[in-house]
Amino acid sequence: MDLNTSLEFVKGIGTERAKLMASVLELRTVEDLLNFYPLRYLDKSKVHTVRSISQSDQLEIQLKGKIKDLKEFGNGRAKRLVAKFTDGTGTMDLVWFQYSRWMLDQIPQNTEVYIYGRVQEFNGFFSMPHPEIEKEDDAKQERYLKPIYPSSEKLTKRGLNQKFFQNLLKFICSEIPQLIAENLNSEIISGLKLMSRQAALLNIHFPKDLTHFQQAERRIKFEEAFYFQLSFGLKKQNHKSQAVGNPMPIVGDYFNTFYQYNLPFELTNAQKKVVKEIRTDLKKPIQMNRLLQGDVGSGKTMVALLSMLLALDNGFQSCMMAPTEILATQHFQGIQELLENTGIKVRLLTGSTKKSERKIIHEELLSGELPILVGTHAVLEKVVEFRNLGLAIIDEQHRFGVAQRAKLWAKNKIPPHVLVMTATPIPRTLAMSFYSDLDVSVIDEMPVGRKPIITAHRREKDRASVYQFAKEEIAKGRQVYFVYPLIEESELLDYKNLMEGFEQIAHDFQGLNITILHGKLKPEEKENNMQYFASGKAQIMVATTVIEVGVNVPNASVMVIESSERFGLSQLHQLRGRVGRGAEQSYCILMTGDKMSKEGRLRIKTMCQTNDGFKISEVDMQLRGPGDILGTQQSGVIDFKKLDLVKDGNIIKTSKDMVEDILTKDPLLLFPNHQILKNYYLQQYRNRHQWSKIS
Repeated sequence: MDLNTSLEFVKGIGTERAKLMASVLELRTVEDLLNFYPLRYLDKSKVHTVRSISQSDQLEIQLKGKIKDLKEFGNGRAKRLVAKFTDGTGTMDLVWFQYSRWMLDQIPQNTEVYIYGRVQEFNGFFSMPHPEIEKEDDAKQERYLKPIYPSSEKLTKRGLNQKFFQNLLKFICSEIPQLIAENLNSEIISGLKLMSRQAALLNIHFPKDLTHFQQAERRIKFEEAFYFQLSFGLKKQNHKSQAVGNPMPIVGDYFNTFYQYNLPFELTNAQKKVVKEIRTDLKKPIQMNRLLQGDVGSGKTMVALLSMLLALDNGFQSCMMAPTEILATQHFQGIQELLENTGIKVRLLTGSTKKSERKIIHEELLSGELPILVGTHAVLEKVVEFRNLGLAIIDEQHRFGVAQRAKLWAKNKIPPHVLVMTATPIPRTLAMSFYSDLDVSVIDEMPVGRKPIITAHRREKDRASVYQFAKEEIAKGRQVYFVYPLIEESELLDYKNLMEGFEQIAHDFQGLNITILHGKLKPEEKENNMQYFASGKAQIMVATTVIEVGVNVPNASVMVIESSERFGLSQLHQLRGRVGRGAEQSYCILMTGDKMSKEGRLRIKTMCQTNDGFKISEVDMQLRGPGDILGTQQSGVIDFKKLDLVKDGNIIKTSKDMVEDILTKDPLLLFPNHQILKNYYLQQYRNRHQWSKIS
């Protein structure tokens, strides 16, 4: 028997059970079974009493007593076997449904036994369905944490119950010395005081005590994190060895003149640090592949522009691609304004660009006359050709597919340097894990003079005072957003709520100009309504989350979010970022109903407590989980058995630092003490590669 042995050839399983385990639990080999970790553990040293049971006891518990009065009740499907269990402190029912008749003779009566299972409560009476039963002499031999494995009713009915899995894993674990080789070197194990791999697997299934379990879990978590980081680290090394890039060593007149004479404000220290990191990347003949994280309003566009000026100093063109016309237009207008007195040409290319303008853009790109292009997916069209594209900047990368990004790389013989920007803060552990193949830069401070947005929670009873506050802000010359949710499952209802909200606001804010923005409007209507508000002609905008990204009106100082309990934390934070973009104090008012879920209350509380997008992203990941945040494209990659991306940040950081140190000293893992790491990595990679072919 080895790790690749099919389960049908393992003693006590056979063909039919192997098929069932494969279909229900996706267990196919001995290695799968070893990695089939318990859900939880029953403390065999702790014995409950019937009197002590409460409705809060949701996990399996153990009791000691006698089984009496075993009887059959009902007919057909309703037939069941019922017994009384008593321990001197009280009595409860034991129930078996769809049982076999041999159980009548096998269940021990009127003798001391240990039972364990999950307690159920109905009308104040407790019962335990399908309990596991052990005679007192057998149970006394087992004074450890007993594993409780994932199971289902389908498995239990076919005899694949807890006792089956426990006995099966005992047999497999007895073979561990022959099956399992160490996969971490002695320096790592001794340096971090880790348990050996064999001991960890044995104690994760049958821990001697709580301390041994904790040590085993720590070892397995580190192993998962380490090889995950090693995979990304080697991928990054491979990319850098193959990804040739155009070196841009010159910091010339375009950059220096703009920096000295046209910079509208002093860069923050965080912006300066990021620009320096990008300059270092661009000097090398290796393609830059950098992720720039920065909260809403932190100054990412300025960093992007300075990077494009560095490219221009070296004779290269740049393009910036955004997922929506609104966002692309915002970037274009911002960059055009900054370059107003420099003579540097910048143009906008979107789906709405007229044919005559497109022709000019195409000609100027091909001739090299146009150094900077801002656009949407329209930039990817085959007809759009650059003379010498050297830098590609992608805003909100997660909204573009892999194939779309590949089209951008193909715009030059030597692929352009890549800067990916996002205003959606990525939790620290996710950035260390799923983005570790990118170099990551963070802008973690706001421009000088920017006031923190004041966020308040209000209910329907407070609406009059909220409206009064909005009127007072408008009287000061400010503008106000009212945002309504729009969720696909209830789109018609939400559209109705939006229009009713618009009518109510029009009634309560008579004499003011009000505009509306939502997904049902045609592109021209959206643009006209947006400009009507941006120009200051409208004092109020009623909108859906279409304004979440790309609306920049510095004069808007109030954001009222209706039914805010229906929004996710990330979305609430992005919406709030539409205000606070000017010098005046800004406000975000979260309107909710009186009834909110526990998660809804936590979201609202978090928003009111902090403006820090990275802190918000951590809470968001706790609520939604990493898979939901990463999205469907990458959530399938999360196959950790023990590592928790929310709770195990320290382990992830330790593994990341260790991998970086190893690959810095030994990029190809050639050192003798690294062969154990290399061999295990290659073995796992080959196995996964073959598995992907089969599936």
